Amino acid sequence: MQAAPVRATAIPTFTTALRAVESLLMSSGQRTARRNAWTSVLEDRRRAKDRVEAQRVLDQAVAPRP
Repeated sequence: MQAAPVRATAIPTFTTALRAVESLLMSSGQRTARRNAWTSVLEDRRRAKDRVEAQRVLDQAVAPRP
């Protein structure tokens, strides 16, 4: 018995598709600026999450123990 032939069809991810559209619509400088801005947003969110966690730990450390 022979195995059925396998077709290699690459289905682009949503991110890949967005980047393709982005490259068609924007110049290289705008694309880089937008990507840098989004990276900054993600980093700000990560730092905010870390601050909330640190505050929670500090609050627990100073809470009176029964």
